[in-house]
Amino acid sequence: MPRPKRTPLDIVRAAAEVWDGEQEVGYLARVFTQTSLPYRDPGDVPAWGRRNGDLSLTVQPGMTTDENNKPQSIGYPYGTMPRLILTFLSTEAVRTGSQEIVLGDSLTDFMGSMGLTATGGKNGSLTRMRTQSHRLFNATLTIEYKGDANRRIGAKLYVASAYNIWCGSDEEEQPSLFSSTVRLSDEFFREVTAHPVPLDMNAIKALGGSALRLDIYAWLTYRMFSVKRETTVPWESLMVQFGSAADTADRRRRHQFRRDFTAGLKQVLVVYPQANVDTTDAGVVLRPGLPHIPMSPGFRALARP
Repeated sequence: MPRPKRTPLDIVRAAAEVWDGEQEVGYLARVFTQTSLPYRDPGDVPAWGRRNGDLSLTVQPGMTTDENNKPQSIGYPYGTMPRLILTFLSTEAVRTGSQEIVLGDSLTDFMGSMGLTATGGKNGSLTRMRTQSHRLFNATLTIEYKGDANRRIGAKLYVASAYNIWCGSDEEEQPSLFSSTVRLSDEFFREVTAHPVPLDMNAIKALGGSALRLDIYAWLTYRMFSVKRETTVPWESLMVQFGSAADTADRRRRHQFRRDFTAGLKQVLVVYPQANVDTTDAGVVLRPGLPHIPMSPGFRALARP
């Protein structure tokens, strides 16, 4: 069954485990701390995009051919599940140093550690995991940087170059992903192993159930060891980066986004109180502070731009 919606009290209780327990280190490719996937299904559109300053991410869904030889969209990866999958794949790539990732027992254990029970059925967690992984592994991600007026830098990024996902029937007694594997694409593997951003997996668990909270945490973790001086990120910029249907000219949407982001940020700061951040009418103020995962100077250099 889907995990119940977390309340502020649930976040505080989970945060107590983060404060008192040992940190379990996971990783995420740097690009997904700067941009992110959709929160909701964009529907039948050819492409979906998000921008963070000079950096942009454009997502195009994969295609398949139906029984009538008609091409159809596989759909967009969206919500919390593909974010957890990306964190798992990034962590395994850094941990093992291999592009070949076994999704079986290790992914089932990972789901359990994130508070998800491996269940079958139409709305079960395994069904959603298979659907979202299929969408994620077939999507085309275009990353472009326009910081130089005389030069454009871009790349096509595919998470997987090959995959083999178990799709057993829902009637089987013990549905699992034991026989599932994925080979990470060369581009994704190089990105995550060259520029891994470390995350506290207990914090990911505490914040789970909200894609926005997960995105804020990943972004804030990255910014806390990359910010050199006090910096104010305007609400309009944050809305473009984090808003699912950003329309900065719509006053009502601007106010709603600010309320939603502020609420999410407050919950993130419960599990990451070391973050040196404030909100003002102008935007979110970032000051040099402690990263959530202590890093050596050499590792810190990897994750920086």
